[in-house]
Amino acid sequence: MGTRLQTYEAPGITVTFDPTVCIHSAVCVRGLPRVFDVKRKRWIQLEHDTAERIAEQVARCPSGALQVVPPAVRRDTP
Repeated sequence: MGTRLQTYEAPGITVTFDPTVCIHSAVCVRGLPRVFDVKRKRWIQLEHDTAERIAEQVARCPSGALQVVPPAVRRDTP
């Protein structure tokens, strides 16, 4: 059985992490160490930076293990 996809949410951004894809390059940790810290139990804490900066850092993930989830399109608008 594989490891589950992890989801982290904060106002303005949702990030997923797939540990089965991660190559442990530490690009995320070096880029935004306050957000990505593997020494913490909840290792991604989005509240430590802006959604824009986090999205930019996630885009640098070489394996694609980190992804920004696009905001859902509201279906209740006319």
